[in-house]
Amino acid sequence: MNQFIDFILQFGNVNQQQIDLITNKAKALELRKEEYFIEAGKVFRYVGFIVEGIVRICYYNNKGEEITKIFIEENHLLFSLKNVPSTEYIQAATDCRFIVFSMRDWEEITNTIVGWEHIIQKIVSKALAEKLERVTPLVSQDATTRYREFIEKYPTLANRIPLSYIASYLGITQSSLSRIRKSIR
Repeated sequence: MNQFIDFILQFGNVNQQQIDLITNKAKALELRKEEYFIEAGKVFRYVGFIVEGIVRICYYNNKGEEITKIFIEENHLLFSLKNVPSTEYIQAATDCRFIVFSMRDWEEITNTIVGWEHIIQKIVSKALAEKLERVTPLVSQDATTRYREFIEKYPTLANRIPLSYIASYLGITQSSLSRIRKSIR
């Protein structure tokens, strides 16, 4: 729980009474590798904070191919800004541990803690900036450059997640990824 409180304190201040409220509403959740935090077509049941592990956001294209859109690692929040069914899957790429809040409890925290929405807005802004920084270059680069940038931006991920997920993220086959990895060693 301290990890989540430390994370929140980077974006705003909360007092001990507010920390106690947050702590009382929090629950632990563990997902095994390949289990889903949310599936496409379902509405988020929780707001989650990744304590340990990596998740990936993925979808299926019109050919039925699985496409990995982004990886999210420790110290990030998972939630939906709207109460509508998800269009994507959020899947554990490794075994994961979360701190979760039911949507009702999250709403109660939001309604009780003055400035909570402002804290969350700062978190969302930072996450969007990180996402843009990671995704934008992928569109215009060759596969080798994309892989090198992936290693730069996600230095700890390559050895923690399956190569099939990395290949999907980079938009290449797993055999192409293997060739690229051999050529740059």
